[in-house]
Amino acid sequence: MAVTDERKPSLISSHVDVIYRVYGAKKMGTVSGAPGNASLKRLLKGRGSIGGVREVHAVKDVSFVAYHGESIGIVGRNGSGKSTLLRALAGLIPPTNGEIYTAGTPALLGVNAVLMRELSGERNVMIGGQALGLTAKQVREKMDDIVSFAGVEDYIDLPMKAYSSGMAARLRFAISTAAVPDILMIDEALATGDAEFQARSRERVAEIREAAGTVFLVSHSDSTVRAMCDRALWLDKGRLVMDGPAGEVCDAYQAARSKGPKKAAAKKPAAKAPKAPAPVAEKPPAAKAPAAAPSAPAEQPAAAAPAPADPPAPRETRAPDTGTTTAEDAPR
Repeated sequence: MAVTDERKPSLISSHVDVIYRVYGAKKMGTVSGAPGNASLKRLLKGRGSIGGVREVHAVKDVSFVAYHGESIGIVGRNGSGKSTLLRALAGLIPPTNGEIYTAGTPALLGVNAVLMRELSGERNVMIGGQALGLTAKQVREKMDDIVSFAGVEDYIDLPMKAYSSGMAARLRFAISTAAVPDILMIDEALATGDAEFQARSRERVAEIREAAGTVFLVSHSDSTVRAMCDRALWLDKGRLVMDGPAGEVCDAYQAARSKGPKKAAAKKPAAKAPKAPAPVAEKPPAAKAPAAAPSAPAEQPAAAAPAPADPPAPRETRAPDTGTTTAEDAPR
């Protein structure tokens, strides 16, 4: 007997494609390269025209079913189509192909969403609460809780343009979670604020899950997805790579990211060793005069024989007085 799934679907995505059309994206050549200079000059003179349409296939054939009470994280590299898919699921972008079915009204929460800067924080709370389906009376009843949760008690009367980006994001999170929507979609909102506010945000999302709402969370933080989601979708280049338990999907995504730099490093040319100086061709040794051998007797002139010592000067000897003179007595 087949086991039936008794869970109630809250959202169905069936073969969803999202294609952006960018007008005026025809390449006219580079500014500095020689081939593109001619096209650039024609364009500047008015003879060229920017034309053509470029299509960007951001989401490609994504299908899955979400159920009430689930918290689903969406992970992937920058440019993989996470935020585009989230906006399509929220009904802000019509899918080019495929269908999206929802059992309720989705509420998209994004830190980059622009609030009405000229109005005060209090007026934004009133407008945002009523946009979620609350009555004006219900919003006033929740006003203190919303302001306290966002931590903007001292600034609620100031116009939003006086708020920092963090204050505005906290206030929007508080507004979006004031009512328990059927489907709450969060785009990196939990990365805003200090650790205390992030802890309060996790508690609020847990309350929404307990109220049988479905939560989608786009985040680059694996730890946030592991802590807050029981299921994860991994997108890469617009395609759904993996759908399963959050821990398993995050492990596979981490493994793929860790392999990325290694592959890129392998493609790079190996670092060249420092170039050794080119060997200098040795010149044949010039014919050198034979070095004088160390004082060889045959090659050196014979040492002059010591001059014979002068004969000792003859000493005057006086013969006995015979009256004759000897040679020695002769005058010199």
